[in-house]
Amino acid sequence: MMEVYYDSWDLSYKRPFGAVMVDTTVDFFIRCQLSGDIKMFLIIQKENEKPEVLEMIRCAEAEFNVHHTIDKGKGMYFYYFQISRETEEGVQLYYYGQQEFGGEGVLVHDIDHLTPYQLTCFDHVDDVPEWYQNGVAYQIFPDRFFNGNENGLINHPRKNTFIYATTDDDPLYVKNEKHEIIRWDFFGGNLTGIEKKIPYLKDLGVTILYLNPIFRASSNHRYDTDDYLEIDSILGTYEDFLSLTEKLHEAGIRVILDGVFSHVGWNSRYFNRNKQFGENEGAYNDPNSPYFPWFSFSEYPENYKSWWGVKDLPVLNKQDSSFQQFIYGDDEDSVLSKWTPLIDGWRLDVADELPDFFIENIRKKMDNYPDKVLIGEVWEDASNKISYNQRRDYILGSHLHGVMNYPLRQDILDFLHGISSAERICRHLETLKENYPRAAFYNSFNNLGTHDTERILTLLNHDKKALDLALGFMFSMPGIPCVYYGDEAGLTGGKDPENRKFFPWGKEDTDIQVLFKKWIKLRKDSKAFQSGGLDVCYFDDLLGIVRYTKDDYVFYIMNPTDRDYTLNGSDLKFVRKNPLIQSELSKIKDQIILSKDYHLVTGKIDIVLE
Repeated sequence: MMEVYYDSWDLSYKRPFGAVMVDTTVDFFIRCQLSGDIKMFLIIQKENEKPEVLEMIRCAEAEFNVHHTIDKGKGMYFYYFQISRETEEGVQLYYYGQQEFGGEGVLVHDIDHLTPYQLTCFDHVDDVPEWYQNGVAYQIFPDRFFNGNENGLINHPRKNTFIYATTDDDPLYVKNEKHEIIRWDFFGGNLTGIEKKIPYLKDLGVTILYLNPIFRASSNHRYDTDDYLEIDSILGTYEDFLSLTEKLHEAGIRVILDGVFSHVGWNSRYFNRNKQFGENEGAYNDPNSPYFPWFSFSEYPENYKSWWGVKDLPVLNKQDSSFQQFIYGDDEDSVLSKWTPLIDGWRLDVADELPDFFIENIRKKMDNYPDKVLIGEVWEDASNKISYNQRRDYILGSHLHGVMNYPLRQDILDFLHGISSAERICRHLETLKENYPRAAFYNSFNNLGTHDTERILTLLNHDKKALDLALGFMFSMPGIPCVYYGDEAGLTGGKDPENRKFFPWGKEDTDIQVLFKKWIKLRKDSKAFQSGGLDVCYFDDLLGIVRYTKDDYVFYIMNPTDRDYTLNGSDLKFVRKNPLIQSELSKIKDQIILSKDYHLVTGKIDIVLE
C-alpha cells in the first residue's frame, strides 16, 4: 500500500507559501511510504524552458526534501514530483501533482493525467499608497448619476441622439436590422452633478471615486473616445473637471479615471469616419494622415482591424511609436502628462488588448508622480492569464498594481446561489491567494457588479438578506471594495443597458443604504479587514473568513441556506492550517447562526505574521 502526500499550502511541505520573489530559495518536502527501493525527484520548469530534474534527499524513512532557488527570472513555473520504484517487474514511475486547486495533490500513474502545481515568480513588490490600501471605492457611470445644472437641461445636446423624458425611464438602445446602435441615449448626468453629490459620497463613507470614461466620445458610455485631450461637452468643461477634482480632494476622496487605450471611436479625431473633424482629416480620409499608422487597414479605407469585429471601434496600433508617445510620452501634451497630475490613478480598460510593454511604459510614466495607482481590467486569474497566445505579466512586478477581482465576484455569486459548496469556494480563494504575489492579491479591485454586469440585487432575486451576506463577503476579503453607483440605493437591472439606469434620487431603498453604510464603516474601522492576513474555513454549508493583524482578528461566517445552524468552532475546517487562529475560534460554543444570516466575532490575539 503506497502513501504519498504533499500540500502546497502547508509550510511543512513548501516554504515560503505562495508566489515568490526572483532568487528566492524554496524548500520542498514530500512524504512517501512504500516498500522497495525508491527515488524521489522534483521536476520544476519555467514556462517554455527546459525542465530541471532535482533528486530529493531522503531525510527520514518516509520523507524527502530538496531546496531550490528560483533564479530564471519572473514568470510562471510549474512543478510536480516523480517517484521511481524498483520492483521485480522493473522500474515503476508514479507522478504527484495538483488536483483542481492547489493544496493537497493527487498521485497518478500516467503522466498524461498529471496537472503540475503553479509557482508564480515576480521581480518587484507593487506597494500602493495608504489611501488606496485603506480605501472604499465608488464607481460612477457619469451620464447616469446626477445632472447638476440648475435648470436640469442637458449640456450640449448632440445631433441624432435622444434624451429621456424623466430619470425614471429605463435605458433603451435604438438599433437597426444589423443590431447596430443608431441613436445614442442620454440622461444628462454631468461633472457638476457629481460635484454637488460629494456630501452624499462622504456620508456613504466613500474615499475613492472611479469614473467611467469622461473624454469626448459619441456614445453615452464613452469607451469610443473621440479626443483623449478633451472633456466630453455633455459632461462639462475642463474647468468643471478641475473643480470636481479639487473639491473631491478637499473632501478626502481620491480619483481614478478610465483609460481606454486599446481602441477609439470611428468618429474620433484620429479616424474621423464621419468627417466631424474636417473633410480630409484622420486616418480614414487620408492615408498620409499622421494618425494613419495608428490603425491597421487590410483594404483601405473600409476594412480595418476593429475591437472584436465591432466596426465603430477601430483598434489602435500599440506598436506605433507616435501613438506610444501620444499616450505616455514625456511631452506635456501626452495623455498621461495632461491628466495624471490631476488625479490619483488609472484603470486600464481591456488590459488583455494592451501588450505587456505598453502597460509597463504606462506604469513607468505614472511612477514619475507620487502616490498613483494603476489598475487593470482582467476577468480571470491574472497570475496565469493567456491572451493572444501570450502569458501575461500583469502582476509580476512593474506593470499593474492590481486588477479588477471578477473571480471573487463569481465566487460570491456561486456560493450564494448554491452552485459551489463552501469547501470549493474556500479552495478557490486559497488558490488565488497562492497564485498572486501578496501585494497584487491585496491590491485587487473588488466588486459585486459594474457597468459590464447585471445588478447584484437582480442576480440575488431582490433578496436583501442575501445582499447583506454578499456585502459582508466582499468587504471582509483582501482588496479594495468598490460599490457600483446605485447598488446602495436599490437599483436593479439585467445586462447592458438595463444595468445603467439613472440614480433614483429621492427614491432610494433606505434599508439597503443602511446595509452598505454598515459594511463600509466596519471596513474603515478595522485594520484587520483593510490589510490583515487571511484564512478561510467552512463547516457544512457555512463559509468563514478570518482576517487578522499581529494583535487582533475579525471572524465573519455566513449561512446562505434556508435552515439554521449551531456552530462550534472546533468543527471548522481550514483549508490551510493556522493553529493559533484555529485554537482561538475553537472557543466558539453552540453559536446559533440563523438562515440567511451571519456571525461576526472580533478578538485579541498574539500572532507572528508571515
